Amino acid sequence: MPPSPSASSSSAPSLVLGPLLRHVDPVSATVWVETDGPCTVRVLDASARTFCVGGHHYALVVITGLEPGSVTPYEVHLDGARVWPPRHTSFPPSRIRTPGGPGPFRIAFGSCRYATPSAVDVRDGIAPDALDSYAVQLADTPQQEWPDALVLLGDQVYADETTPATQAWMATRRDLSQPPGVQAADYEEYTRLYRESWGDPEVRWLLSTIPSSMIFDDHEMIDDWNTSAAWRADTVGQPWWRTRITGGLTSYFVYQHLGNLSPAELADNPTWAAMQSDGASSVDAEPMLTAMAEGADGDPQAFRWSYVRHWDHVRLVMVDSRAGRVLEEADRQILDDTEFTWVEDALGEAVADGVSHVLVGTSLPWLLPHAIHDIERWNETLNVRHHRRPLGRLAEAVRQGADLEHWAAFGRSFERLGAALVSIARGEAGPAPATVMVLSGDVHHAYAAELVHPGDLTSRVHQLTVSPLHNKAPHAIEIGFRVGWSRWARAVTGALTRVARVPRTGLVWEKQAGPFFGNELGELVLEGADARFRLWATSRADDGTPQFTRVLDTELS
Repeated sequence: MPPSPSASSSSAPSLVLGPLLRHVDPVSATVWVETDGPCTVRVLDASARTFCVGGHHYALVVITGLEPGSVTPYEVHLDGARVWPPRHTSFPPSRIRTPGGPGPFRIAFGSCRYATPSAVDVRDGIAPDALDSYAVQLADTPQQEWPDALVLLGDQVYADETTPATQAWMATRRDLSQPPGVQAADYEEYTRLYRESWGDPEVRWLLSTIPSSMIFDDHEMIDDWNTSAAWRADTVGQPWWRTRITGGLTSYFVYQHLGNLSPAELADNPTWAAMQSDGASSVDAEPMLTAMAEGADGDPQAFRWSYVRHWDHVRLVMVDSRAGRVLEEADRQILDDTEFTWVEDALGEAVADGVSHVLVGTSLPWLLPHAIHDIERWNETLNVRHHRRPLGRLAEAVRQGADLEHWAAFGRSFERLGAALVSIARGEAGPAPATVMVLSGDVHHAYAAELVHPGDLTSRVHQLTVSPLHNKAPHAIEIGFRVGWSRWARAVTGALTRVARVPRTGLVWEKQAGPFFGNELGELVLEGADARFRLWATSRADDGTPQFTRVLDTELS
């Protein structure tokens, strides 16, 4: 893992983390780096002065004047000295490939990556890292077959599940017998998590050459983040929560969110503008970002984490399904009305622009196995109907204990997203695209499902779930999700919902593939109106060598 900034004794600046190739459009790109001191960062003909947060130094270099459909190798220079690529590396040169070239558009995606393989405890029995394995495979693959985008759908770091090495480091700075114990406590500890997750050579190279789009899920902050009003009331009252949530949101803004934004969106972002104002590079921005994080946590409408990616004939609307929830039992929503209207407008603009494939990125699956969907709707109904009464308190305990917090647990939002996607697929908002796809993670396995009713859809509507990249599913989860698709389980939970008079959905979906368990990465191959879904999974050979195998290749359009 790269050294911390304080560990550097050289006067010349060096690279701590990165480069990460982030937003790329036909004519521009952004490159993010972390350095061990203040300096000027240059990539191609563009440069940026570092900014400081919590004593750490970063830069986001905005490169303009690129040609559509071009491939441009690049280097990173700090104060004029080249620091990337490493002088001795087996990986191909990092490069910027802009949309607009010939051939299919390829998207790699997945979620849930617990640190790097070298950092985890081997006794945990975690299979080989799918992201590392993918990087090794790409290095030996012709560049025209590399993905055009990498979509990471949550849990890029685990603040509540730290590695033994990180726990030993934490113990040198605070008493781990006091809350939050071995979980991340503040911004400084989050910086360690990101270096531990993104510091291995394979992932550093992959992130330097494939443009990445990211969204958080719960583990970036804490397990089951914003499950319910009861959960939040209990958690927010803890004395350690303020530094935890502000450290988590501040680090997310610095390490992930800034790179999600286009140059125009960066120019319009008031927080980024303040960080780039005259003299700001010499001032530590942590107090300002802490205030931003407090505001974003206290008022979901104060800050938008959702965003849109425009990729030629493909459009991705990335949805924050965690921070902006409405949690009052009588009005539970996974997005508040303002945010949902923004999502609907973004989807409408995609249709108006005539794209062939509309993608919705959300860390949590929209379409779950039928039995699990029924249980989540049943549980929400009991919580609302018996709020503050004994049965309601029991239902709340079940909700928190069983992690019943997906789209199905927010019935109003589930139906509203369904109505928006059905409208697009019917062609009511404009020419229907070839496919409408919801990309998700979180549930530590992979599957593909398709909406089959209403039956008058012009577009095919899919749920594609891929998780984890590097973690494992407890045996109970594996059993539950296998059983959840079965007819007998659906019959049992269907009877349960009828007895409880749970409102029934008019949507019907069927499993197309899966469930698959293990460490996995998904690929979409989109060309014209055609779409394919491929799933890759890791394993070990008899001698322990990591293997990366395609386990699914199916037509979606």
